[in-house]
Amino acid sequence: MLCSDGTKKLSFGGSIKDGDLVIVYEKRDVMKAVKVSPTPELWTLVLSHRTQILYIADISFLITYLEIVPGSLVLESGTGSGSLTTSLARAVAPTGHVYTFDFHQQRAASAREDFQSTGVDSLVTVGVRDIQGEGFPDEYSGLADSVFLDLPQPWLAVPSAGKMLKQDGTLCSFSPCIEQVQRTCEALKSNFRGLLRVRGDIGQAREALCRTAQ
Repeated sequence: MLCSDGTKKLSFGGSIKDGDLVIVYEKRDVMKAVKVSPTPELWTLVLSHRTQILYIADISFLITYLEIVPGSLVLESGTGSGSLTTSLARAVAPTGHVYTFDFHQQRAASAREDFQSTGVDSLVTVGVRDIQGEGFPDEYSGLADSVFLDLPQPWLAVPSAGKMLKQDGTLCSFSPCIEQVQRTCEALKSNFRGLLRVRGDIGQAREALCRTAQ
């Protein structure tokens, strides 16, 4: 929308919702109409940054190596700003579910509101829990297809994560520091066997492991 009076600013206090028609100006004299749909890619670009977030390039990598498909049950810690969670929800739809946990109560509440506004709340359950200290709830023991950890001390959550996974489930820990990766790998050696891969690039390291019978 443009204001006919160049000396005034256009004030818009509403919100753009799914299905709204938005006029996008590509150039000075070129415009097109776009029907808005809240995709995970768009949400990642506009969400409120309560924490540092993962972007689509890394998210695509993670979902591929976690082998998440429709119907999967996924455990995530921590929720943070919900960027990854939204993409996880799309990946498990329509019959799967994502159970995501954050130790910060207000952050978890804000994430619930975001998931409701983006229409993925039926696929995501947000819990308030210190996974590093308490581990994942026992009710998910042996049920998870995939577990994702994005924690300051992920090695503390490795034993619990191992108990949650199905026999052929996959665990991924995302860490920005090599020291975190080293300590997590030590914990993995004590709780897993069948190390598949450790990957890293430009200051970021990722591990993906497959749980096998001990």
